[in-house]
Amino acid sequence: MRRQQYFLVLITLLFCAWQSIAQDPRISDSLKSIYFSKSGNLADLEMLSEIADNEADPDSVTKYSRLLIARGKTAGNDEKVQSAYHTLGYGLRLKGDLKQSLKAYFKSLDYAHRINDKKKIPIINIEIGNVYSLSGNTANADLYYNKGIEELRNGEDSSQLGGALFNAGDEYLRIGNLEKAEDFTKEAERIFENVDYPLGRAYSLGNLGRINAKLGKDDLAEENLNTAIDLLQALNAHNAIAEFLVSLADVYSEKGNQKKALQYATRSLELSNKYGFKNYIADANRKLSELTEQAGDNAKSLQYYKDYIIYRDSVRNLESVSEMANLRTNFEVSQKQTEVDLLNQQKKNQQNVVIGVLVALFLLILLAFGLYRRNNFIRRTNLIIEKEKNRSEHLLRNILPEGTALELMETGKVQAKKFEEVSVLFTDFEGFTQYSESLSPEELVKSVDYYFSKFDKIIEKYGLEKIKTIGDSYMCAAGVPFPMKDHAINMMYAALEILEFVEEAKKDTLGIGAHFEIRIGINSGPLIAGVVGSKKFAYDIWGDAVNMASRMESCSESGKINISEDTFQLVKHSFSCKERGKIEVKNKGMVPMYFVENIKNFVGISPNGVPTKMS
Repeated sequence: MRRQQYFLVLITLLFCAWQSIAQDPRISDSLKSIYFSKSGNLADLEMLSEIADNEADPDSVTKYSRLLIARGKTAGNDEKVQSAYHTLGYGLRLKGDLKQSLKAYFKSLDYAHRINDKKKIPIINIEIGNVYSLSGNTANADLYYNKGIEELRNGEDSSQLGGALFNAGDEYLRIGNLEKAEDFTKEAERIFENVDYPLGRAYSLGNLGRINAKLGKDDLAEENLNTAIDLLQALNAHNAIAEFLVSLADVYSEKGNQKKALQYATRSLELSNKYGFKNYIADANRKLSELTEQAGDNAKSLQYYKDYIIYRDSVRNLESVSEMANLRTNFEVSQKQTEVDLLNQQKKNQQNVVIGVLVALFLLILLAFGLYRRNNFIRRTNLIIEKEKNRSEHLLRNILPEGTALELMETGKVQAKKFEEVSVLFTDFEGFTQYSESLSPEELVKSVDYYFSKFDKIIEKYGLEKIKTIGDSYMCAAGVPFPMKDHAINMMYAALEILEFVEEAKKDTLGIGAHFEIRIGINSGPLIAGVVGSKKFAYDIWGDAVNMASRMESCSESGKINISEDTFQLVKHSFSCKERGKIEVKNKGMVPMYFVENIKNFVGISPNGVPTKMS
């Protein structure tokens, strides 16, 4: 069994803000006594948060995190709700419930975007990468690790960057890329040493010990692991100690010191049983089964092996192949029992042992052949299912915003949400009808695609959300699916850059068949956003703010950006606008409108958020 697959459970301690010191159950017990003596006053959210942060038992972590979520929502404290979902994801991951852990982390990410907490967003991205890595989804793990590391390299918190690098290194260790694993882990260890963060350094040294063991450097591995365990004991990081004790037992076993190997494996099992770490219970039992078998104690070896099988399958939770798992468990246990029986009978009658071995080998060959064919079939089937699942998830994430796509995959539906501050942009090409009559359909579609593809890149640059295209009309919004502080400002930058691109496109005499003029309209206000349809999903927005944005576009002029009074009030300090007076709008009466004038020399925003002058 690959212990690396479970080691990611340890590393949440490196990134949770509440984990900057080791958990201390004594602090938690003291806080609980004070908290419940006050009958759980809603004003004591900070104290309840401290209780959840200092719990060591996974069941207690999830219990108090859920209580904090409920109390935080009642009090309207989004910051505490975000933190509680983060802690809940950690507790669920320790329990091995990866699906619910991922759901909790995405909830935490949603709340972090709501409160615009730029420090916690990269940390949560790393946590999501941890869960994907633990579930074996390397592609998604790399995606979220890269997101988090890129954001953290631009920040000032070195310890968080060190944690992200450590996680990436651990993922490479899990898939067997030892060179990259060593590079990332060494960089993380240097960062933790520089910032005087002993917990992070302990984890890094432990993983370096595991890497060196795989590279055959047993003496260096022993030194790394012993140093890590000494540091972790002072910090009460029991789950990491349990894992590294088994790794140390492997090292001593390789060096031929079976006595020490047995001592460390026994310590790991005792610690794991005490705190309920199922994956480490499995690892410790597996190692003890190997060591006791080598020592000639077959009865103990068999019992340890049975416990290993039970806890291993409990952690894996293979619901879709439960029948296969039961067959495999029974077969492996019976195989172990056969070996023990044969050894006992060898002492009584050598001839009967030989006959028994031959019969057993024949049966094992038959069973192994059948099992091999069935395993082969299940493996191929699972690969096909996983490939199609990843393809559908990738397609859904391209169609819908990521948080919305996840909600749809988890529940089969998406709850419509109201957003109070959003800016909506419509564009329309002038002369489109005339071009459609003079150009072939292929040339016309190629021309429209040329423009809309560039529009897509521009709105992505400013963090906007494309809603849809209708014929020659393009629609996007700022402030959905996540709130945006300067939604109107960012929308204006994008609109001005679109105008500049359209002007530049007129000079292209070879690439496209149609050179359009464009009208743009923008309005700001509240709206509703959600997913419509039950088969072909589409993320859409509704409300008076959307209708008014469409009116702004239809009342605009060629090469102009026409904005409403609501948008003008949000951008008037940053952009030069010309008042048009009140213009009659269908079903709205007389509506004040403005043209944005500073087209040629406006200041844009680079992808890293730094203002730059457009060329």
